[in-house]
Amino acid sequence: MEKTEQTLDQYMKNTHRLGRAVSMVSLALLLGAPFLIGAYLGAMPDLGAVARGFLSVGLVWTVSSVVEFLVYTPMLGAGGSYLAFITGNLINMKIPCAMNAKDMVGAKSGTRENEIISTLSIATSSLVTILVLAAGVALLTPLRPVLQSPRLAPAFANVVPALFGAMGYKYYRQHIRLAAVPLMVMSLLFMLAPGLTGSTSMMIIPSGAIAIGLAWLEYRRHRKEGRV
Repeated sequence: MEKTEQTLDQYMKNTHRLGRAVSMVSLALLLGAPFLIGAYLGAMPDLGAVARGFLSVGLVWTVSSVVEFLVYTPMLGAGGSYLAFITGNLINMKIPCAMNAKDMVGAKSGTRENEIISTLSIATSSLVTILVLAAGVALLTPLRPVLQSPRLAPAFANVVPALFGAMGYKYYRQHIRLAAVPLMVMSLLFMLAPGLTGSTSMMIIPSGAIAIGLAWLEYRRHRKEGRV
């Protein structure tokens, strides 16, 4: 048992060391690639204009990024978080894959089991994504008439809602009353202000606050009734 704990501790240290190093390299590549391309082609952008453009949208996305980090990291663990944030596509691919794998093995968030399962599932998802993208690029030209077919357009427009609707129901049915109110409030808000549909990451804050508030009120009621 002691040897296992030491092995896991060493694994976590190596995970953080490698994850931080790869994150820094990825950040340098992402930021450096546009400048290298611009220098090579002799088309460097106006840095003043870049700064003004960043300020117009960067502040919003900075808040969204912090919220996503605070929400997703406890769910994914260290290794899964490094992989997910480096490879991207968290909401559409990595989060559903990790949550499904966790439920299949019965692991709980914050445990060593979830740490391993999350890392393996996200790594597998990343590899499968790379293979699918490679095949898609190779077959893009022959499949273009099919992919651009008007009959398939509605299906492609509803992939994400269908994915999260199917996954969300599994959690909704466990706490119907807690899930119904945030769902109705957010649905009404999006119908009244359709422009907010492009800011789904930001809407995690009010919807999460509603769910947490309702859960706290229910906890207080159960405690008063002696059921906790």
